[in-house]
Amino acid sequence: MTETALILVDVTNSFFQEGMPNHYPAAADVLEPIRQLLEAARASRRIVVHAVERHYPGFDDYEWRKLPRHHLIGDPDQPIYPGFEPQGTREILIGKRRYSAFFATDLALFLHEQQVGRVVLAGVKTNVCIRATAQDAFANGFDVVVPREATNSNRPHLAAASLEDIDRYIGAVVSLALALEMLK
Repeated sequence: MTETALILVDVTNSFFQEGMPNHYPAAADVLEPIRQLLEAARASRRIVVHAVERHYPGFDDYEWRKLPRHHLIGDPDQPIYPGFEPQGTREILIGKRRYSAFFATDLALFLHEQQVGRVVLAGVKTNVCIRATAQDAFANGFDVVVPREATNSNRPHLAAASLEDIDRYIGAVVSLALALEMLK
């Protein structure tokens, strides 16, 4: 497996639009790096996975035991942030109900079938959904790359600790420039 894919995690209105349930001001800092990664992946015809939380309205969800209700299908916080929507035949949308884009989805199966061996992860929040996705990508046999400029959190100390753990135990935390090269 030699292909590289880009996985964008929760690039949704909820985190990037003011007034939405998960918005935090620093989230906007990752939009330009994510845009650069997306443009590079598209230019090289890499697979792009848009992994977004989607919960069913009117039904219980185990996640509600730890978090307030959010990302209900049809609510304004759930759609992909404008300008980052899937385009063309090399991009897919994966709905997830937990932090990881791999847990209880067919993402690993799909990527293995496409001969993907390395994933570049970008999005929010480093210490929650990025870390969980990185952990499960590693557990599913993928080389994990996280560009440090393309993820952050409203808890910077936890984001820093998560990046340290990802780099030490799971994959590689690299510069945006190096991640862009990997997508070419």
